[in-house]
Amino acid sequence: MNILFYRYGSICEPDLIDAFKSLQITVIEEDTEIYQKSIAPEVRIRLLAEQLLTHQISFVFSINFFPYISEICQRLNVIYACLSVDCPVLELFSRSIRNSCNRIFLFDYHQYEQFKEENPDCIFYLPLGANTDRWDECLSSLPAEGNDQWKYDISFVGSLYNEKSPYDHLPLSDFDRGFADGLMEAQLKLPGLSLIEEALSKDLIVALKKAAEASADNSAQFHTLPDAFTDTDPYVAANYYCGMRISELERIRTLNALAENFRVDLFTRSNTGDLKNVHCHGGVSTHEEMPHIFYQSRINLNITMRPIQTGLSQRVWDVLGCRGFLLCNYQSEIPEYFQIGSDLDCYENLTDLKEKVAFYLAHDDIRKEIASHGYQTVKEKHTCLHRVISMLNLIYPSEHTA
Repeated sequence: MNILFYRYGSICEPDLIDAFKSLQITVIEEDTEIYQKSIAPEVRIRLLAEQLLTHQISFVFSINFFPYISEICQRLNVIYACLSVDCPVLELFSRSIRNSCNRIFLFDYHQYEQFKEENPDCIFYLPLGANTDRWDECLSSLPAEGNDQWKYDISFVGSLYNEKSPYDHLPLSDFDRGFADGLMEAQLKLPGLSLIEEALSKDLIVALKKAAEASADNSAQFHTLPDAFTDTDPYVAANYYCGMRISELERIRTLNALAENFRVDLFTRSNTGDLKNVHCHGGVSTHEEMPHIFYQSRINLNITMRPIQTGLSQRVWDVLGCRGFLLCNYQSEIPEYFQIGSDLDCYENLTDLKEKVAFYLAHDDIRKEIASHGYQTVKEKHTCLHRVISMLNLIYPSEHTA
């Protein structure tokens, strides 16, 4: 079997390629966009079409959904499979998701519920996973578990979202900003319950859009989709503006609160000017440095960005796949895959988080046992290979890949 893997530089691509290849699938890579980010649309289309016409391709695969790939595959009668690893994803509102060629896999169940009726036979729910073989090899040079293993008490690897949050750059009126700020503060106090999209008034959505259009900052541009099957303005306002801002506030406040009593190390490329007493490092390489940090931290934090409403971000799977101990905000999908207290632990609010951090820093044995159990659970049930097999079984249901 030959597949065409369309690449644009996602950190998830190498692990999925490894999984496909381990099943003796020939992976032909179209990776022009990795090296030419400004490639013209017509050139991108021509390159993909040439690959499909030159090789005998069983299906095209990509990380995240690309409407134009779907359109090409629909015309050439080729299956297009994709795994969504991000949220929000505006492209999912494209009419192209209704194409019969699609096999779209969404990792957030709320996201799946939102879109499944647009193409019920071609949209599926599938959680993410980890490439434990890669992480095992990466960690093989580090000390075995012991006192010399630990470099960090509490660590967080990830964005603060201030570079991705355009809200602060919008020239809103005092009334509109006050109302929006109030909604976001209310949302911050309600973990596990999303109210922003329903609570945003039409007037506030219009105000956000007009402010974005008036802003001199290009990053504040209000995203639109020419072929959307519905009005996407409420989704964009709730997720790209309010959702990113809430994520920014939550991460900064959480790290600052912990740093009042504990040593906290942050690895990020974001602006860290709003942090206090947090030990800030630069960004780290995903496939080389990040696994070492996960493994050598007594406690790894996961603070899920708010637009991911129920699902588990890639960080969850990778921390556990690197034998790290994970303390995560509660997400409703966690009990579907893990036993809380045996594979990882969760916190409900800042008070709960501080208490659990203090407990686990004082109990190395319990923390190590949980980290080990979490790793075994991922290795036995939730690797990238498991996910690829699940996708193949859904793409070719009669062939029983597994």
